[in-house]
Amino acid sequence: MRKRATLDIIGQSAKTILYSISFERDGTTEFEKFVTEFEMNATYNGDYQRIIAALQVILRVGALERFFRPEGKISDGVAAIPIEGGRLRLYCLRISEQIVILGNGGVKNSRSYEENPRLFGYVMDLQRFEKILQEKLKSGYVSIQERELTGIEDMTFEL
Repeated sequence: MRKRATLDIIGQSAKTILYSISFERDGTTEFEKFVTEFEMNATYNGDYQRIIAALQVILRVGALERFFRPEGKISDGVAAIPIEGGRLRLYCLRISEQIVILGNGGVKNSRSYEENPRLFGYVMDLQRFEKILQEKLKSGYVSIQERELTGIEDMTFEL
């Protein structure tokens, strides 16, 4: 079954725009789902606060590579926040120093995300999304203008 998704802006500054994937079935972004699940979770509050602080720094200074932990395959841009400590992960795509696409995340309670079906699903969604986005960029349907993706306003991505 193919998933239909759109991109929504969830945060922006003079340096960076944060997007998040929204699947058509519920209209809630993946980042909003992550926040809803972990914002009030006492067990992982410290980890959650670390992730939110990292996103605030990214908005302030840009999406520098050092703020992201590579998580996917060598050939993709899937990364996790935070880069240090904790068990909670937020998965994302770092497109450039100005553009980040946030996905969903959760508690990493195994050696790798592949061993956790839920985390594996989040990473797979990002990998599929990135592949389609790259195709749209190459074909000219989507472009990068300074710090934003253009052409995505009314675009639906089929994953």
